[in-house]
Amino acid sequence: MNEESDRKVVRGLKDVAAAETRISYVDPKGYLYYLGYNIDDLVGRVTYTEVAYLLIHKRLPNRQELDEFCTDLVSEMKLPNAMVRCIWDTPGHVHPMDVLRTEVSRLGEYDVEKNDLSEAANLRRATRLIAQVPTIVATLHRSRIGQPVPVPRKDFGFAENFLYMFKGHPPKEDEADVLHRLLILHADHGFNASTFAARVTASTNADMYSAVTTAIGTLRGPLHGGASEKVMDMLNDIGLEKYVDEYIQGLLDEKMKIMGFGHRVYMAEDPRTKHLRGIVENLCHHKRTLDLYNKCIKIEGIVHERKNIYPNLDFYAAVAMDAMGVPKEFFTPFFTSSRIAGWVAHTIEQYEDAVLLRPSSKYVGEFGRTFVPIEER
Repeated sequence: MNEESDRKVVRGLKDVAAAETRISYVDPKGYLYYLGYNIDDLVGRVTYTEVAYLLIHKRLPNRQELDEFCTDLVSEMKLPNAMVRCIWDTPGHVHPMDVLRTEVSRLGEYDVEKNDLSEAANLRRATRLIAQVPTIVATLHRSRIGQPVPVPRKDFGFAENFLYMFKGHPPKEDEADVLHRLLILHADHGFNASTFAARVTASTNADMYSAVTTAIGTLRGPLHGGASEKVMDMLNDIGLEKYVDEYIQGLLDEKMKIMGFGHRVYMAEDPRTKHLRGIVENLCHHKRTLDLYNKCIKIEGIVHERKNIYPNLDFYAAVAMDAMGVPKEFFTPFFTSSRIAGWVAHTIEQYEDAVLLRPSSKYVGEFGRTFVPIEER
């Protein structure tokens, strides 16, 4: 008992290294690296497809490899007909993340080699999941508005096809560029809650679909992937820009969390924020986006001045997705459609590590309680 009582508890596992990884590094000083590449050197210079290839193959592709990977992704974007029917039959009140979690689990029913954990099978499966998660998201959205899902076009890249299938018409060039940047910035982020959850599941040698389903369930929470949706709720609730100061001061006085601010790791500004802020600024020719952007800039200044904390990824991501015409309930599914590349990469890496993740706990309950039969209780 003494050993148990002396055990140190690290709340939230802060700064606890549970495993080694080559995939990404979150530098508290305000930098993010994918396989050693600073994201500042990737955003605007590569496509999301290149980053997805980088994460699962651990290197950037050459032109031929990229073309073949993009062809594979687009060809895998079709869902089984039975799944499409299930998505269309989903009740309209159900949150898209709940549907996405269920349908990713269902994908495992159609993979005859899902328990084959060889490298080749894992890479095939990872490619299929990267392709099909966005299709599930697009299919659900189209079903909610009673419109068919366009068939992916071979002359479009993967990200362009995602937006095409979601919106029902070819994306504009600036929309496609925004989506590439948005997906790249969301692709991976160290051992965040959903990624760690996926690795815990993978450490049991469960199939990749189970690991990804675990991750989706974790990302569903408003303290993780659901934060962008809450940011948009806040921006809409504020109303006019002139009410920003009063609204934010009210939250600060009540010691309430301001959605989209602060980070568990970064001591400086989240390095993804500047890219997203720039994306939103470039979209300010839309009146709604300009209004939201002005509110964001004002909120950012107030919160930094009074609390000395910075906005994180979720803050401007909400406005960027809104500018692309994405309904707020689909913000987290769009996040998922990017982070799937990181999840499958970490799942494969965990298979390679081949160790069961099984932390200990500190028991603070009683010992030696006297049992009383039910007749005497």
